[in-house]
Amino acid sequence: MQFNRILKKIIRTGVGKSRYWMAIIGLGVAMLLILVAVQVHTDFNELLHGSRNENERADYLVVNKKITNDMMGKPGQTVFTPEEQKDFAAQPFVEAFGPITAAQFNVQLQADQLGFSTLAFFEAVPDTFLDVKSEEWKWKAGDQLLPIVVPRDFVNMFNFGFALGNGIPQFSETSIQNLTPEVVITQGMQQAKFLGKIAGFSDRISTVLVPQSFMDWANAKFGSGEVKLPSRVVIRVKDPSSLELKDYLEKHGYSTDAEKTKYNKIRGIVQTIVSVVGFFGLVLLMFALLVFSMFIQLVISSCRKEIRLLVTLGASPRRLQRYLLGQLVPVYFVTGVIALIVVAAAQFWASGVLEKHGMYVAPWPGVLTFAATLGILALVYFVNWTTVRKEIQAHT
Repeated sequence: MQFNRILKKIIRTGVGKSRYWMAIIGLGVAMLLILVAVQVHTDFNELLHGSRNENERADYLVVNKKITNDMMGKPGQTVFTPEEQKDFAAQPFVEAFGPITAAQFNVQLQADQLGFSTLAFFEAVPDTFLDVKSEEWKWKAGDQLLPIVVPRDFVNMFNFGFALGNGIPQFSETSIQNLTPEVVITQGMQQAKFLGKIAGFSDRISTVLVPQSFMDWANAKFGSGEVKLPSRVVIRVKDPSSLELKDYLEKHGYSTDAEKTKYNKIRGIVQTIVSVVGFFGLVLLMFALLVFSMFIQLVISSCRKEIRLLVTLGASPRRLQRYLLGQLVPVYFVTGVIALIVVAAAQFWASGVLEKHGMYVAPWPGVLTFAATLGILALVYFVNWTTVRKEIQAHT
């Protein structure tokens, strides 16, 4: 068909050629930036929420109020009121909420096997927040054996700090669990002794824990008899890196372990980078679509006489439209496939690098990345189809 040869000549030479390649390069770079932004977003979510990247400690946060100079000597300002507890528990990022009950009595631990005696403190949390599962974790009034859960960090501090500095043998966790330190609780003239039993070691809550039933009994017997408001609470959160959680803590003057929420800073940085990359990708995509439209207008305008002649001779405008689209569709389809291959190669490389550092992401692009590829190609096709149809009708 003579019209086909005319179009090919215009596409491959002169101004048409430069705009043609400008549009292709712009489309390729735009697709690459958008796909990279989508894939980075997918990977970061998998690092935070993927089953292979779960960090049990990070899901549980112990929260207290920040102590300021104005609050010193005013314990009533450091506790969580019932309204504050209710509001905190109702937040969408909180999956479970529990108060930490503090002891209202003095505690002394005497561990002759370890060679030391020390003042201590007890706290209690609802059993659902414990990461220690033991049949020994129970107590009722009259029992002399008192199960205790200690933080694993305490064991390390004893073995690599206290023991080495005082010439005392280091103990394994199994050995410590076989020890039975004497627990002496006092308040005024009242005193009671129990035989302690280490029921386990917690990686989740950094405090010495006893069963809630013992704490309630001891506070009632040795304390003031009043139920005091908690100064600390423990929460289970869906996402410890949540910016909503960070903003809520800052707004209300609450504090928690910064190590467990450090990813919200990283998340903010990543989201900013992804947004900037995605924005530039969208700008380039709009630029590519504009250049494609200008190119199509140039092609059709340059051969408008030939188009009218072919239509006069019986060529269908729809046929001309299909032919021109047939010249363009394979080009931007190949461009999209190349961009997707580049992203897939980068993803495969990144997954291998992250795996060496104990972090896991899928070795291949995610569903959203493929969906974004198809969506961009569909958009480009629609814009080109609309432009071709409009220009063909205008010149026939």
